[in-house]
Amino acid sequence: MFERVFSSDNTAGVSPAIVAAIAGQADGRSAPYGADAATERVTARLREVFECDLDVLIVSTGSAANGLALAALTPPWGSVLCHGDSHINNDEAGAPEFFTNGAKLVPLPGDDAKLHPDILASAVDRGRGDVHSVQPSVISITQATETGSVYSLAELGELSGIARSSGLAVHMDGARFTNALVSIGAAPADMTWRSGIDILSFGATKNGTMNAEAVVVFDRSKTEELRFRQKRAGQLSSKMRFQAAQLDAYLADDLWLENATHANRMAAHLAHGLASIPGVGVLGSPRANMLFATLAESTISTLLAEGFSFYHDRWEPNRVRFVTAFTTTEADVDDLLSAIVASSLSRLN
Repeated sequence: MFERVFSSDNTAGVSPAIVAAIAGQADGRSAPYGADAATERVTARLREVFECDLDVLIVSTGSAANGLALAALTPPWGSVLCHGDSHINNDEAGAPEFFTNGAKLVPLPGDDAKLHPDILASAVDRGRGDVHSVQPSVISITQATETGSVYSLAELGELSGIARSSGLAVHMDGARFTNALVSIGAAPADMTWRSGIDILSFGATKNGTMNAEAVVVFDRSKTEELRFRQKRAGQLSSKMRFQAAQLDAYLADDLWLENATHANRMAAHLAHGLASIPGVGVLGSPRANMLFATLAESTISTLLAEGFSFYHDRWEPNRVRFVTAFTTTEADVDDLLSAIVASSLSRLN
């Protein structure tokens, strides 16, 4: 039976090793609120992964991770410079403004959902010192972006350098962090703190966990405040060990890297197949596990009628989004491609 869901990687299940790790916490007793052995192992493991001393706060959602991180990096009268297509700007129902107690999101344009250095440079000092204006405080970089593109290390360094020159902090929304990491073949340290990132929202739910994300704090001067904010936000789970166990298994034996590599490979297979179909266009330069394409309206209708699930009505007409996951198979992708080919041929005939 083919899996015909390409709407989001959130629709995928949980890696079996992670389910087993959750079950392994069911017996016995353990210290609450993150004072357990599993949470300690996750922190130790992430320090190894990122090659530095850092602090970790485990939370249940990416929106909470983003909101908490941004709240620690900007005052209520500050602004968050982000891309107009970013998740924090379009898909979090005002959560960043809520967590920051009113800081303003300032959306900026840029091709491929990426912040453009020249545009950012003109924004980092806008209103500086003017009591009537929000004060630029932090930039938020989405890696991988909302179109499936990724920033190179050089691009990250340039953007963070612009931020630093004006005294701004740098946050990374890494909901698909690992997909971007394996795409560019970088070391985690190089794609984060060595590129000027202060706090990372380390996503895992889209890549195999059930409900475990992490705020990875490289600027440890923010940790104490973040811990109070975590509790105040209802994100300090009493039985944290069940979330920590997920991340513990996720990071063990390179499961996180394998899952992301597979999802990216399925997206590349899909992009290659789409590019060979007349009348179908792949948009931008997808490098992770998400891509946008243009399809004829009749093809979109046919796919939906045949049970395929994907986003198709959030952007301009005929634009669709396909997302692959760690559970997507090559047969699933071939099934989708075959359906598109059949619809295209029927339309052309």
